[in-house]
Amino acid sequence: MAESHDGVFIHESAYVDDPCEIGQGSKIWHFVHVLAGCSIGQNCVLGQNVMVGPDVKIGDNCKVQNNVSVYKGVELEDGVFCGPSCVFTNVSNPRAEIERKDEFQSTLVRQGATIGANATIVCGHDLGAYCFIAAGAVVTTDVPNYALMAGVPAKRIGWMSRAGAKLGADLTCPITGERYREIGHNKLARTD
Repeated sequence: MAESHDGVFIHESAYVDDPCEIGQGSKIWHFVHVLAGCSIGQNCVLGQNVMVGPDVKIGDNCKVQNNVSVYKGVELEDGVFCGPSCVFTNVSNPRAEIERKDEFQSTLVRQGATIGANATIVCGHDLGAYCFIAAGAVVTTDVPNYALMAGVPAKRIGWMSRAGAKLGADLTCPITGERYREIGHNKLARTD
């Protein structure tokens, strides 16, 4: 760890390869490895045994819990929560005996999304803003904004508000009072 990262806490057991950008207020905990070319925003938390990179972009205010690998091709926008031991893939048909690094597929996790513990995100799919992936779900398709996804394979079982509350039939957030409306099939938008 040759570079200085002012205003960033990096535990003595963590490795941050050069070059990397890490925003002020971020915390890099025990046994984390950030590979070269990564950009991590401000006020992020990388929990124990997290691996990021190479060349991964993580926005501001993200939390990546213990035992998560964020591979090349994955991008986390601002405010994303990755639960413990959730999994990102980067190739859809891996084989140990066949190198497929030129087949990596991208995964974009949009602002405010939550990925539950032990969920699997199959590469090549986008997760919409403020969606909520239930613990243990396996995502094999694109996920709409605000969608609540559960199961194997994951299916939409409801809608979630920006505040992380399940929306009822009236599509009003019970925490903030924000209102939502369905627009077309499988899409939701805020009305205020």
